[in-house]
Amino acid sequence: MTTPQHDVTPDHVTPDSVSPGNVTPGNVTPATDWWRDAVIYQVYPRSFADGNGDGMGDLAGIRSRLPYLRDLGVDAVWLSPFYASPQADGGYDVADYRAIDPMFGTLPDAEAIIGDAHDLGLRIIVDIVPNHCSDQHEWFRRAVAEGPGSVLRERFHFRKGRGQNGELPPNDWESLFGGPAWTRLPDGEWYLHLFASEQPDFNWEHPAVQDEFRSILRFWLDLGVDGFRVDVAHGLVKAPGLPDIGHGEQARLVGSQVLPFFDQDGVHAIYRTWRTVLDEYTADSDVRIAVAEAWAPTAERTALYLRPDELHQAFNFHYLNTSWDAGELRGVIDESLAAMRPVGAPATWVLSNHDVVRHRTRLGGGLDRARAAALLMLALPGSAYLYQGEELGLPEVTDLPDEVRQDPSFFRANGQDGLRDGCRVPLPWSGAEPPYGFGAGGSWLPQPADWAPLTVEAQTGDPGSTLELYRAALGLRRTHPGLGAGGAVEWLDAPDGVLAFRRPGGLVCTANTTGAPVTLPERPGRMLISSLPVSSLPVSSPAASSSAPLSAAPLAPSPSPAAPSYLENTESDDLVARGFVIAADTTIWWEE
Repeated sequence: MTTPQHDVTPDHVTPDSVSPGNVTPGNVTPATDWWRDAVIYQVYPRSFADGNGDGMGDLAGIRSRLPYLRDLGVDAVWLSPFYASPQADGGYDVADYRAIDPMFGTLPDAEAIIGDAHDLGLRIIVDIVPNHCSDQHEWFRRAVAEGPGSVLRERFHFRKGRGQNGELPPNDWESLFGGPAWTRLPDGEWYLHLFASEQPDFNWEHPAVQDEFRSILRFWLDLGVDGFRVDVAHGLVKAPGLPDIGHGEQARLVGSQVLPFFDQDGVHAIYRTWRTVLDEYTADSDVRIAVAEAWAPTAERTALYLRPDELHQAFNFHYLNTSWDAGELRGVIDESLAAMRPVGAPATWVLSNHDVVRHRTRLGGGLDRARAAALLMLALPGSAYLYQGEELGLPEVTDLPDEVRQDPSFFRANGQDGLRDGCRVPLPWSGAEPPYGFGAGGSWLPQPADWAPLTVEAQTGDPGSTLELYRAALGLRRTHPGLGAGGAVEWLDAPDGVLAFRRPGGLVCTANTTGAPVTLPERPGRMLISSLPVSSLPVSSPAASSSAPLSAAPLAPSPSPAAPSYLENTESDDLVARGFVIAADTTIWWEE
């Protein structure tokens, strides 16, 4: 399907906000700092688009849809792993870091994506998986075949077991996918795998491991990639002696407690050498970056990965894990911005990815809340990450039959919940029934029968659709001087349950996180865009249309809870005159 051209003014956008005289291109980030405010779109290759009709997404499918991503308005595309892999964990078990898995295509296909993306003004970020590899990796296969004493075993974590005959694991560490983090070979030795048993952990104290990954970085940089997303960036170094933890359910502690296998200080020396490699490839207008997937106990610990001689960005999992609550959101926004300030790094914001329940489902409240959360995220200073399909308002698929599940944690006890397949269901592009234009050969995970209204084709040109909301918001974010890069927000007084902040450049954002309409004391300015279609918003009288800033003025009572939040409140002219009613689960951008 060729994506239709869309010259429609979305119903989320007020007409004045899109006129050329009301935006200033002066906030466009210089090319050397593109990553400081980039909107980066994650593509999970298996599920994005199928180019050869085998039911599995591939590089040819991704390449054919690059114009869609350009038109969406993103700055860069992050590709989850497409390397040669037995696919024990969706490609995060890499057998060869310099080869493309045949299910996805060939190395020339990858080069073509990079070239086409650059021609379209998009940058390409690829996943790199340095904590572990596949048990089919040449090093590991040889280490197993050569037996105890093999020098190749020093590149992994091989240990003798405990107990009278070595029948017990070397320590009490647990796999994040459930069960022990150790597997015993027939020769009696055990090897460490923090994830699936098919994913042995590298020993990053070994020089050969360090040299190999610097070489891998250069291989892909030579092909033209613009950066790397570093998988399990916090896991490379283990505490000396591999000490016991002393209790179970360790997966629940990740990102909140100090663990001997994660976030050890030794990782930072590794990333300083990586930064040297990246800087070798950086030209005046072509900065190459690395983004850390770093689950650290605090935002301050995460910031350590982003010191000027280390990595450029880190995912903000503290924000992703925050509930839809004004007080909690304000706290994590302040904490995130404050932690980044000393190291001079941009904050990042993310709501969904390939490992978590889609935010439309996770946050509760349905599509309205998901749209409000997206518009709030895109108003925050720094860089934002989108996960494929969130711009379509896709929910989590929660009713996949057991026989089609492929998430390895689904098949292991006492680990993750095994629900990652539900966010990886292939995208709907067009048509009235599955596979909705994904490809000619069906889809590797079944798509819901009721997704026809959510396809790209159905939403394109519909001024009230979620897709057009994202397109409009990303267009404003790229051009408005109050959006994009920055390091702070100015909080404004607002009713309970409402976030209100100002950004330099004349932008105010208000977000009602409650399940009921709330009256603002004054209209903050001229509306630019709303997460609810403008035609569905409550209407206030001209007396409430002042451009005065929000203040702590006394509030009028909220409209009757019996009245739907999207209907004009006509019960009290006095109420309307004294304030602006913002609907439940609604975010609005205003220009002062």
